[in-house]
Amino acid sequence: MKLLPFRIAWFPGSLGLLVFLHGCAKEHRISFDQFLQMQRAGAQTEIAEPAELPPPVDVDDYLRPYTLGPGDVVTVTLTGMGEAVPIPAFQARVDRNGEIELPLAGRLKVAGLELEDVEKAIHGAFVPAVYNQVVVSVTPGELDTTKVLVVGAVGTPGLTALRRNERTMLHAIVAAGGVSDIASGTASLRRLRRPREITTFDIRDPIQLQQALAIEPLERGDIVEVHSARPNTVFVGGLVNRIGPQSYPSGSEVTVLQALASAGGPRTDVFPKEGTLVRRMSDGSDVHVKLDLGRLARGEDPNIALAAGDILWVPDTAGTRIMEFVNRNIFFRAGVSVTYNVSGIEYMNRNSQQNGMGGSDAEGAFDPLGFLQRNAALSTLTTRPPP
Repeated sequence: MKLLPFRIAWFPGSLGLLVFLHGCAKEHRISFDQFLQMQRAGAQTEIAEPAELPPPVDVDDYLRPYTLGPGDVVTVTLTGMGEAVPIPAFQARVDRNGEIELPLAGRLKVAGLELEDVEKAIHGAFVPAVYNQVVVSVTPGELDTTKVLVVGAVGTPGLTALRRNERTMLHAIVAAGGVSDIASGTASLRRLRRPREITTFDIRDPIQLQQALAIEPLERGDIVEVHSARPNTVFVGGLVNRIGPQSYPSGSEVTVLQALASAGGPRTDVFPKEGTLVRRMSDGSDVHVKLDLGRLARGEDPNIALAAGDILWVPDTAGTRIMEFVNRNIFFRAGVSVTYNVSGIEYMNRNSQQNGMGGSDAEGAFDPLGFLQRNAALSTLTTRPPP
């Protein structure tokens, strides 16, 4: 059971003290030690449940040089060795059966062959049936491509053309300019012809990257989305000098004390001693953690790292409310006398009630916490002796 803040009111001509209790409330925050135990338990769970490894994939099958297929156009050049070659350079298109038409040599199947193997096949078709010796050179011309849409955190989002053996998520992302600085590392594939089928991979993980390479080749209109990293923003509020969100580069780490320092520190006029960390858990619930700011500052409690989206709040407490009341209503004058009133500031600013003290603005002349923070400055003030 915890007593909520109470207020103190002083009245002129009386030494009575009136205390207003605002009731009782149950503490809804967990302790800092309980929160640390939760973190340790979560880390152990992650270690105890390793992900099931997929069957090995031969990535060379998906990263090999380009192979010809239907729709591709190549330029073929024949060079004679000591004899005239009447056939000039010509272009040949791979038909739907995977074949090209060669002058004087007939049809030749080239689908699925790399360019070097295509040159060897054409050489075999001409030598020795047509020529005794010839050098064959094949260069790619118009190659058949598949256009997919790449969106999200990439360099140049939009429609991207992929050659036949490049119809993978990895090639699509690279062709779109690669991942940008705000990318999280995860990417999803949505099939245009099966829109409810969404597959997500972490392309930073070699195992998942193998899986992404091994899936069915992309088709025209498929959508690849590279997800942006969650903004690394924490929110600091309450009894601090600069309230508001604090944004940091993705992947950077900021601790509780660093966030407080960036907020200008806790207010020094009311001396807050505790804080509240609000963290959204994976199940969607919020955990409220009680922090002892003094122990954190002294290094007695670990200075934990904040997660993106955390709220660090320095709340109002009974102690801070008492200090707020004292600051507004009770003033020590030159260490000699005390003036107190519910409307203390107005009282101090009325020249007729200043016991003959000069100056038109007592609020500017006296520091509410001068007796605590600036004793040296008080010594410069003068008071007129009582009549």
